[in-house]
Amino acid sequence: MKKKSGNSRERTPQTAPLVRGPQNSKAKGDMAELVFLCKAASLGFGVAKPYGDKERYDFILDSGERFWRVQVKSTSCVAVGRNGYAVNAWHNGEEHNVKSYQAEEIDFFAAYIVPVEVWYIIPVNELTSLRCLRFYPSGCRRGGGCFEAFREAWHLMAPGADLPQSRTLRHVRTPNLHGKRFVE
Repeated sequence: MKKKSGNSRERTPQTAPLVRGPQNSKAKGDMAELVFLCKAASLGFGVAKPYGDKERYDFILDSGERFWRVQVKSTSCVAVGRNGYAVNAWHNGEEHNVKSYQAEEIDFFAAYIVPVEVWYIIPVNELTSLRCLRFYPSGCRRGGGCFEAFREAWHLMAPGADLPQSRTLRHVRTPNLHGKRFVE
């Protein structure tokens, strides 16, 4: 039996991932949603997924004080001719017209940049009818990076974040039968 040397420079070969073939965009989106669910739950949010694809949002997050509707998108590809990543911020409206997300439909837009494992948590009012968002997690030489303030901005959905004086708790009623507190 061969003894291992104490050389820390020796590396074990990486195991190739076991896949059934290339993933389509639906499968990639499902994976991003799983990552979102794990991240949000690990931060203490209650996480619910609506049944079916009828809603404009993918998840409902419970901060303990209120519910947030969140649309999740992801990308793995660097935008052509740029060093950033592009994420579509639109959906098919009535009669299949391309439509930007509105405040009546979602509260937050969550963009996951897969290769660098970075989340951007953007309030819907910051989208201002943009249809394609560009992210530069590695930095950008010319302008750009307007969404860097929202990198890993999970705190925007924390209790009291939507109040004029952030981190101020609301007056809440006594717990209901299930032990959840709801805002008055």
